[in-house]
Amino acid sequence: MTATPADSAPSITLAAPPRPRSMAPELTVDLVGGGRWSLSEQQPAAFTMIVFYRGLHCPVCRNQLAAIRDSADELARLGVEPIGISAENQERAERIRDDWNLSELPLGYNLPLETMREWGLFVSTAAGDNEPEVFPEPATFLVDGEHRIYYASLTSMPFGRPQLAELLGGIDFVTSNDYPARGDS
Repeated sequence: MTATPADSAPSITLAAPPRPRSMAPELTVDLVGGGRWSLSEQQPAAFTMIVFYRGLHCPVCRNQLAAIRDSADELARLGVEPIGISAENQERAERIRDDWNLSELPLGYNLPLETMREWGLFVSTAAGDNEPEVFPEPATFLVDGEHRIYYASLTSMPFGRPQLAELLGGIDFVTSNDYPARGDS
């Protein structure tokens, strides 16, 4: 039997993702174009949208981030400040920004494995030369202005992500109706 990347992956206890209404784990990343981004410094009108994505090798990620870029006006109207975050190195993250035309979307890179674990993300190891050695599978979080988790969607595969139009409709509803976070029990 041939060993697969999963067979050779280090044995690590999986952390549960943070629950709605709980404080979000700290999150600080380097930004493409310079500087650092820290969740603790964010003060969105409604939510910070954190989109953990796989990386340069993932066409589904490209489409997801393009949809976020194309919805910038609607996100701003709803009081949502998005960021895309990957484990890619700086060079590959800059290629993502340039090749995917994402100059207006903040992109964080060099996400450490420990942080992936703190956020309860599914983690994969490279199955090919074009993939980072270790990377998160897709996840989307909405974090409120008090840095509490409001919404979480985690997947273990590239597919199954929330559709942005549906998510935007939900954000419009919950902010208009002072709807509480769900799923905290």
